[in-house]
Amino acid sequence: MKKLLFVLMAVISLQLQAQSVIGTWQLVDEQTCLQVQFEKSEAEKELEQSMGGSKNAVAKLIRFDKKETGEEGIFSQGNKKGTGMNSFRYNVKGNELRFLDKKSGIITQQFVIDELTESTLKIHNAMKDCEVRFFSRVK
Repeated sequence: MKKLLFVLMAVISLQLQAQSVIGTWQLVDEQTCLQVQFEKSEAEKELEQSMGGSKNAVAKLIRFDKKETGEEGIFSQGNKKGTGMNSFRYNVKGNELRFLDKKSGIITQQFVIDELTESTLKIHNAMKDCEVRFFSRVK
């Protein structure tokens, strides 16, 4: 019985460590309230496919580190440094992700973590359930 309890605690501990926002994430999809309200017609979907979708050589990345600080910005293909890099502080309480002002510590943005796995992160704005962001882990 003790062995079973020990194994169970070890598995839970590993899952908690694996499910962390720490790392670099790339924004792969973002839905606004307007996009959620109005579904695309079949003609719009076909036209988007024929035009190659909305793929471009720009990536929006967000990085969370262990010291509860991070940065986000836009990276172009072939450039090592991002443009418009914004530094921030953050904290995670339960399933809430909070962005804080660097100096005062006041909450500036608040998100709810809908899904967090080793490779995916799905969050939505705490004030607007319909604004959803999907991220994929880069590092």
